Amino acid sequence: MYLVESKGGAIVCMLVSLFFLGTWPAVMTLLERRGRLPQHTYLDYTFTNLLAAVIIAFTFGQIGNTQPNFLSQLSQDNWPSVLFAMGGGVVLSVGNLSTQYAWAFVGLSVVEVITSSITVVIGTTLNYFLDDKINKAEILFPGVGCFLIAVCLGSAVHSSNTADNKAKLNNFTSNYKDAAKGISLSTLKETSEVDSKDVEDGSGSAYKAKAGTAAFLIELEKRRSIKACVLGKSTFIGLAITFFAGVCFSLFSPAFNLATNDQWHTLKKGVHHLSVYTAFFYFSVSCFVIAIILNITFLYHPVLNLPKSSLKAYLRDWDGRGWAFLAGLLCGFGNGLQFMGGQAAGYAAADAVQALPLVSTFWGIVLFGEYRKSSKRTYVLLGSMLLMFIAAVAVLMASSGHRK
Repeated sequence: MYLVESKGGAIVCMLVSLFFLGTWPAVMTLLERRGRLPQHTYLDYTFTNLLAAVIIAFTFGQIGNTQPNFLSQLSQDNWPSVLFAMGGGVVLSVGNLSTQYAWAFVGLSVVEVITSSITVVIGTTLNYFLDDKINKAEILFPGVGCFLIAVCLGSAVHSSNTADNKAKLNNFTSNYKDAAKGISLSTLKETSEVDSKDVEDGSGSAYKAKAGTAAFLIELEKRRSIKACVLGKSTFIGLAITFFAGVCFSLFSPAFNLATNDQWHTLKKGVHHLSVYTAFFYFSVSCFVIAIILNITFLYHPVLNLPKSSLKAYLRDWDGRGWAFLAGLLCGFGNGLQFMGGQAAGYAAADAVQALPLVSTFWGIVLFGEYRKSSKRTYVLLGSMLLMFIAAVAVLMASSGHRK
């Protein structure tokens, strides 16, 4: 199997992982805003997420002369470590599924900020002690502090942006009220003529509302599959789901750490520790099983007032399936690279990839028009939050150690 042995190689893995893990939520949000049922999207995502783990296992896990390789470990008596890996997969799967619904209530950027910050505060602390303090504490924990400041700024950004949206809707003129009832937006002041296909709604319509306007917010609410976010309803539900997801995310990396390094000495004497690739395979299998069970259940017993569906309807729904497959691959390879970097430089340092709001906020602005036409206060808070995440990434990566 191939091992990442240098600190530089570990940092490269973390940076690529950061990009992948910050991009896949944007792809999933794109489909929800187009109106595709999250159950359909998440089922598609689940298949390619597992595929990524299989590809990693049969490539990096098999090449080279370093033993044991992936296939040889499948027959070892290593079930305690396997159970830790699968437990990590379970909490990650539940967390990912929760965020799929939370994005619709409080927005992509806010969900990513809160969940990643909770993950770093809890997960990094656990990993630091599990890894026998191989990361530099005097550098690591100031980085955790940056994440704490970032989550405070993220809450302020959400509050300020919500107030901006409320003001836009309160100032909605009678023309906009007519638009909300279904009258064409082509006659309104806040629309623009476009010649190309819109990235977000996927339509070829000649007119669309300008991003950041009240008309845009209402049109978005009409298209999306999970209603209630834009008009300010059920924010508490969205935040509750977000914090639950954050707790789930904070546990998957420490569980994976235990699976690959056996700090609690659960393996029999002479049994090799699970390689990162074997552990990631079992981790992804449990993710897959939980996701399939939950999403098939949600097809027939949906939550949040979503319409019922069926396996037959899912199989016929090809609208956006390619995007969902891409999201699964990005998440799978992103998680794999995070673990490869963590095994080399310490899982606490690898939690730097939880600064994914750097990437997801970029996509939120570019693809979805988030924060367009917002107040100066919102822009100042947003810039401060992003700068704090940049600082957190730099500091956490600088704390990288070297596993013996």
